[in-house]
Amino acid sequence: MKKRIIVVSGIALILATVFTGCISNKKKVDNAKAEVAEAQKDLDKANAAYRADMASFRKETSEKIAANEKTILEFNAKMADKNEDTEMKYEQKIAELNLKNKEMKKKMDNYKEDGKMNWEKFKTEFSHDMDELGKAFKGIAIKNTN
Repeated sequence: MKKRIIVVSGIALILATVFTGCISNKKKVDNAKAEVAEAQKDLDKANAAYRADMASFRKETSEKIAANEKTILEFNAKMADKNEDTEMKYEQKIAELNLKNKEMKKKMDNYKEDGKMNWEKFKTEFSHDMDELGKAFKGIAIKNTN
């Protein structure tokens, strides 16, 4: 009789352990699913922010390039009023700046999504190049007004 009670108690203990373990695993699976869903939402938000940043930067860059093109046109109009020596002096510089401006536009147009790390690197380098180009335009405009 004692043996029977011990065996039944042992079986009950084993069944309780198995039952508790199954519930625990189900909770773990449910928690993991919830964490994956949350991570997916976070990833979607990050991707949306990344794409919004790209769109904003592209728009800003397009405006700068358009402003550079306008400056070139204005400069060429002013050059028509200058003497031949001045015109020849700046003509080559304007052509170089115009070419660089077109290259920058092409570089931006050809950029494909390649991850946030690569985007940040591209954005930093591109911004630096655009700033240098802007300085060159300002420098030539200042020299021309003298």
